[in-house]
Amino acid sequence: MTKILLVEDNEDNRDMLSRRLERKDFVVSLAVDGEDGVTKAKDEIPDLILMDMSLPVMDGWEATRCLKAETATENIPIIALTAHAMSSDRDKAIAAGCDDYDTKPVDFQRLLEKIAKLTA
Repeated sequence: MTKILLVEDNEDNRDMLSRRLERKDFVVSLAVDGEDGVTKAKDEIPDLILMDMSLPVMDGWEATRCLKAETATENIPIIALTAHAMSSDRDKAIAAGCDDYDTKPVDFQRLLEKIAKLTA
């Protein structure tokens, strides 16, 4: 089973997305800020990370850079999740080390396709 780390500070978003992913037979681990996400990623080595970019403590940009700089986590695919839909935001996410990018509100079917592509 594919293990996904969902790094999301908004409780409603975290709850809704984790339940939908679990119904699709993913194992979901949760983190509430960027620092927590980095720690859990290092401890759990998930198959994929869904990273909100606007996070407290450490934002998703910095958390992604930290994970991509570590040998143990550099190859974990990261999908940026953000309400910012400008093409420059996508470029910024890719430059930070994200493997893909998706906007909020999440189009769940599109997100599943991106997850499948990155975990194949």
